[in-house]
Amino acid sequence: MSLTDIPTPRHIPDRLSGQGARILRSWELLLFVIAVLIFLANTQASPYFLDPWNLSDATFNFTEKAMVAFAMALLIIAGEIDLSVAGIIALASTAMGWALQFGVGTPGLIFIGLGVGLLCGAFNGVLVTRLGLPSIVVTIGTMSLFRGLSYIVLGDQAFNGYPTDFAWLGRGYVVWVISFELLLFVVLALIYGAVLHFTNFGRHVFTIGNNATAARFSGIRVERVKMILFLLTGLMSGIAAVCLTARLGSTRPSIASA
Repeated sequence: MSLTDIPTPRHIPDRLSGQGARILRSWELLLFVIAVLIFLANTQASPYFLDPWNLSDATFNFTEKAMVAFAMALLIIAGEIDLSVAGIIALASTAMGWALQFGVGTPGLIFIGLGVGLLCGAFNGVLVTRLGLPSIVVTIGTMSLFRGLSYIVLGDQAFNGYPTDFAWLGRGYVVWVISFELLLFVVLALIYGAVLHFTNFGRHVFTIGNNATAARFSGIRVERVKMILFLLTGLMSGIAAVCLTARLGSTRPSIASA
């Protein structure tokens, strides 16, 4: 046997080192490092920054928006968008305030808030999935429609006088510094993370976002999946409306405009 007949040994890549390099180059790590630096800077700027109650109060600034963002993320992955979520929150809050004038209690107010959110999401979904209209055009229009209805009902007035048990949904604490909103946010984050990464529905969402035509020929019911996503976005907007209205203690047509 000559030297040329000896096979050249193959180089087997180290999978672990490859994964480590990807992690080091990932944007998730970059965001984590930035967050740590911001925390360190704020800690040096104020001795009260790391106070548990201060951090707990700070969570109220993002929980309602984040709950809507969970459903919105799935919708964007699927290649659609919903710009009407703030209008949905305004209309759901207005419907709850209007029902309050007739003596509806906390369970009824919650049901109305979630129901209005679902109806608005269904309206957007039908226009996009059944009529084939672009979601960005549809939701720009419904954004003005939903908030316009709130202004028609309220004008420059406001609904007040929500019951104490309803207000607890936006201001109450479950245990120590853990507010109900924060706990709800964490539970929803776990649910949406599991749905997106560990279920067939989540894989369908990714497939539709990559190529809706190929997904349709693969047997995925594209319109049905998108309709569910619009319903979820409407539902999460309804949940945000309940929490935000309970936290503010009043309903105005300009709610969720910032």
